[in-house]
Amino acid sequence: MTGKPSVLFVCVKNGGKSQMAAALLRHRAGDTVEVHSAGTAPGGSLNSLSAEAVAEAGADMADEQPKPIDPELLRRVDRVVVLGQEAHVEPVAGMTATIETWTTDEPSERGIEGLERMRLVCGDIDARVRALHAELLPR
Repeated sequence: MTGKPSVLFVCVKNGGKSQMAAALLRHRAGDTVEVHSAGTAPGGSLNSLSAEAVAEAGADMADEQPKPIDPELLRRVDRVVVLGQEAHVEPVAGMTATIETWTTDEPSERGIEGLERMRLVCGDIDARVRALHAELLPR
C-alpha cells in the first residue's frame, strides 16, 4: 500500500477514454494519487486522436499501452471508474473499492467526429477528473 489514494480507470479497449482519464489525473495530481488504467477487452494500440487531445490539455499518454484488468490491482485500489456504458467490471473476492460509471459525452452521436470529437470527450473527462481529484485530496 502506498498510503495515497489509488484509482483504476476502465473502458473496453483501454486505448482511449480510460487512458485519457489516467493521463489527465496523473497530470493534475502528480504523485499524490496512484493512477492506473485497463480494459475489459484491450485493443492493440492507443487511439492517436485521444493522445493528441490529451497532449493539447498538457497531459501525456505516449508511454502507455492497452492492458487487461489485473485482479490483484482490483483488490488493492480505492476506486474503480468505468468510462462509458459498454465496459463492465465484475468485483473480485477481497475487493473493497467502489465502482462508479462515468457516462461520458459522446459527440459522435451529434455528428461530431475526428479531433474535434476527441477534444470534447477530453474536456468532459478532464472536468470529471478535476472533481475526482478534489474529492480524493480535499485541500
